[in-house]
Amino acid sequence: MSYRIAFISLGCAKNQVNCEQMMAAVTAAGHTVLLQPEGADVVVVNTCGFLASACEEAIDNILDVARLKEAGQVQKLLVTGCMAQRYQEEILRELPEVDGILGTGSYDQIAGAVAEVMETGGRPCRIGNIHTANQSGERILSTPPWYAYLRIAEGCDNHCAYCVIPSLRGRYRSRPMGELLDEAAELASAGVKELLVIAQDITRYGTDLNGEHQLAALLRELCKLDFHWIRLHYLYPSDITDELIDVIAGEEKILPYLDIPIQHCNDRILRAMNRRDTKAGLLALLETLRARIPGLVLRTSLITGLPYEDEAAFEELCAFLRQVKIERAGVFPFSPEEGTPAFRMEHVDGDEARRRAELAVDVQSDIIDGYNESVLGTEREVLCEGFDPQAQRFFGRSYAESPDIDGRIWFDAEGEIAPGTFVTVRLTGTMDGELTGERVE
Repeated sequence: MSYRIAFISLGCAKNQVNCEQMMAAVTAAGHTVLLQPEGADVVVVNTCGFLASACEEAIDNILDVARLKEAGQVQKLLVTGCMAQRYQEEILRELPEVDGILGTGSYDQIAGAVAEVMETGGRPCRIGNIHTANQSGERILSTPPWYAYLRIAEGCDNHCAYCVIPSLRGRYRSRPMGELLDEAAELASAGVKELLVIAQDITRYGTDLNGEHQLAALLRELCKLDFHWIRLHYLYPSDITDELIDVIAGEEKILPYLDIPIQHCNDRILRAMNRRDTKAGLLALLETLRARIPGLVLRTSLITGLPYEDEAAFEELCAFLRQVKIERAGVFPFSPEEGTPAFRMEHVDGDEARRRAELAVDVQSDIIDGYNESVLGTEREVLCEGFDPQAQRFFGRSYAESPDIDGRIWFDAEGEIAPGTFVTVRLTGTMDGELTGERVE
């Protein structure tokens, strides 16, 4: 039997890759993938379960689909991904609208789960081994045709005290380099111009295979393929090697944009959170990176209200930000997640953590404004991604803006520009924290 299947994917890009693999798997089984849930035989909600707020978003989406199901516009509802892995029993018990779940170790069983719910009336609960789950498989890209993600590893061995990822995704497993290069070559042949290299921790790549860091070697090979840009996401500070820095600085295709989540700078907090960094080490690393990689733009993530963060530690974090001037930062209030060591540690309440997050965002806003002012008058290569009729401007991204998280560059230009085209833009102003400019012919 052939069915119409719609997918809703939530959370990170790594989760999106899993969804793309499920889309390919059901297509190979003879089913049709719909872009909207209305009219689907089965809707698959691929969830994030990293934080309580992500679980709330997932439940909202599940209930939205449940209402479509009640109205007769959808027949069956499957829940997959991290929340399904984390709360499998609770979902089955408390959400009777859900017709089955697949954990993060069972994505490759999606076609069988569809057949089970549609043809036998069963309620599958497939929770495979998260430490050995298959990472490979064909994908149907859900990104615009000019960029795509390459997930080079699964799982995480860092075991930060606040994080549930190791219990949801398993131990760190690098994918074989040959397999990655074959997948990347297919993406390049399909017209992908920007390759985003992702994993929970890309700097650890290869260490589980032979004990050696192999990211630099992988990047050298990827640079031989027909990509225009290669962007790196989630580099852990303590595993950034001199060889890796040399490759990033020396390879023209690798963008001088590094996403390095530091979470905090206070030494006591870093130790308690099982981070392998120190404030002095972070300062030295960032100074080295800026000295050796011209034009470097940094992104990080920060958590306010972590255990042991008193007012002095929070002020230390704000002073650190002002000193190092990281151009992009996501700031999040601490979320005590059940099952993590940090859950049992004393910390400020949620309101105070959120207040501190807002103050840190204010500091970061000043840094962004200063950065934007510093680049006015310069010219940037911009990947055009479309035209906004309301703003009457084209929009796109330069090396300094990663998809979906860093905003856009808005620019004026004569004539038509096809999305996915690289153009040169002279930066002339700002608008709501984003850069504006005009195309240089």
